[in-house]
Amino acid sequence: MLNLGQLASTVQRNCDISDARHVGDFTLCVFLLKMREYYRWENEIPFSGALPNQDVGEWLQERERMWNALESSPFEPLPLESGSRDPFDTETVNAELVPRGYVYSGGYGRFSKPHFFLGDLVRSERRQGFTVYLSSCEYARDLVAPPAMLLGNEIYVRQESVRRFLWERIEEARGNRNNNAMARVHEWYGFDRDLDGALERMTANETETMILHELGEGLAGRLLGDGWNEMLAGLTRSKAEIMARAVRDLLADCLSTLPALIDRENIPGIHFYFATFSGMRRYLFPEATDAYARFAADGDLRPLRRAVHDGLDRWTETATAIARLYRDRGEDAGSAVERMLEHTPI
Repeated sequence: MLNLGQLASTVQRNCDISDARHVGDFTLCVFLLKMREYYRWENEIPFSGALPNQDVGEWLQERERMWNALESSPFEPLPLESGSRDPFDTETVNAELVPRGYVYSGGYGRFSKPHFFLGDLVRSERRQGFTVYLSSCEYARDLVAPPAMLLGNEIYVRQESVRRFLWERIEEARGNRNNNAMARVHEWYGFDRDLDGALERMTANETETMILHELGEGLAGRLLGDGWNEMLAGLTRSKAEIMARAVRDLLADCLSTLPALIDRENIPGIHFYFATFSGMRRYLFPEATDAYARFAADGDLRPLRRAVHDGLDRWTETATAIARLYRDRGEDAGSAVERMLEHTPI
């Protein structure tokens, strides 16, 4: 018989080992924000509930001591009924878990950080040649809990992490009165009138948006080939890696996310997309920000549709050029990638 408790403990230990190895990837501010929400998850505190600052501080110190002890530990194999499995052999693990109503994933994210999670399976479906797994309650997770992730031809969307991700964005926006797009999101969902209900409605809508983005990632992967991930590993922890990831995100969104949001006239989804359209993506693609501003002013989606149409050609060409640079120059391509993208108009 499957021992779910033992499996969850092993997955959680691997999550802790990953966190121990990569905790230095964050700035202090980001680290503290993520730790507070991690404490909330671990202690099952509602989003509307206040966190006990003293307890959080003591827990954080204890967690850092644990990470120090785990940093050099190897990842542990997963104990399944059929035998021990490598924690990155997601397909084999799910062949056993999915029929029982659970779902697992083990893969790599930004800066090559391993991410693991185990949760209840809500449903699985096939879309455009990809298998989409939607999970709910999570039994194990790491400090960074990606709400959605593409692994090969499988997409994992973690609704519990989607909800937490949205809550974090809402919390961040409370201190930023200049984010007009997020203000429109607040108004559309009615956060001031019904916080819990608004968050549930937003979670349902944005879960689909995240599926659309991961489908775009998969379609972009088919265009760019297997060498793209090898390139990211070769450029890891560099500005070129951040730029390359942003280019692929933009390509994915011009392939799938934005066309679907526009065609469906998903107005709150469009507002939230641009409320979180920041960093390198915003720097590289100001035309999208300008088109959104025109839409927000008069409700006309045509400028945004044109920007996405033009962006599809642009980001396909740019991503192809980045991949070609890496094929030609290997790990020395980083500076050339930066120079090429720095010439993007801003």
